[in-house]
Amino acid sequence: MIKKHIITSTVILGLLVMAKVFAYNMPQASKSQKNNNNTLTETVTTVTTTTTKKPVSMMAKLNFAEESLPLGDRKVERKMKTILAAHSFSQLQTNQLHRKAEEWFPIIEPILAAYGIPDDFKYVPLVESGLKGGMSPKGANGFWQFMPGTARSYGLTVNSEIDERKNLRKSTIAACKYIKELYGIFDSWTLVAAAYNVGDNHMRRQINKQNQDNYFKMKLNRETAGYVYKLISMKEILNDPGRHGYRTSGKMLAMQTTVE
Repeated sequence: MIKKHIITSTVILGLLVMAKVFAYNMPQASKSQKNNNNTLTETVTTVTTTTTKKPVSMMAKLNFAEESLPLGDRKVERKMKTILAAHSFSQLQTNQLHRKAEEWFPIIEPILAAYGIPDDFKYVPLVESGLKGGMSPKGANGFWQFMPGTARSYGLTVNSEIDERKNLRKSTIAACKYIKELYGIFDSWTLVAAAYNVGDNHMRRQINKQNQDNYFKMKLNRETAGYVYKLISMKEILNDPGRHGYRTSGKMLAMQTTVE
């Protein structure tokens, strides 16, 4: 009888030992399997992300002072493509613009930064005076094409002997004061640029009349309606001249005016 109890106890004890060993080894195996599963999942996720990522179209990259074009608006996209094409090398021989940018930007950029004005406003003088040059029929003159009265109100001397509108540094300071004032009114850099072109009073009337404060969706006169598009085009062709057929090292680059 005692032997039977001893045998039974031995068997039970053996089973308990085996159960503990099995239980001890199981988490290790599970942990290893879990790690392998995680690694596999991460690999699949990485591969999926890499293979499904689509390239960003040029239209999505275009902006003025970080204010983007409304994507999906075909009218806006057609207009942007048209104005970009109009600034291609074959349409506008503007190697001179590149030279002007190299000369003007080192003076303009730090002044804009000091006044908290977005760097993209440095393209305004290129559009205002770089393309046109000289005095406008209405009397605007200088790098920033100030009217005499506006120039004087922002600290520039304009008389028969002195015209500080033609002084790049002084006129840029005056422009920054004006642009900052406009931003206080419109709270949008695209609207500020449009108001710079057409005047703040006219711009306010149009905003109230149309009940619309998105520049790209407003109906404006032809020049103002294309003004921000011109600034974006100027920015694009100076930052990526090869894409738009500009000369490099005296050789004509192939025309690349197609926008994705």
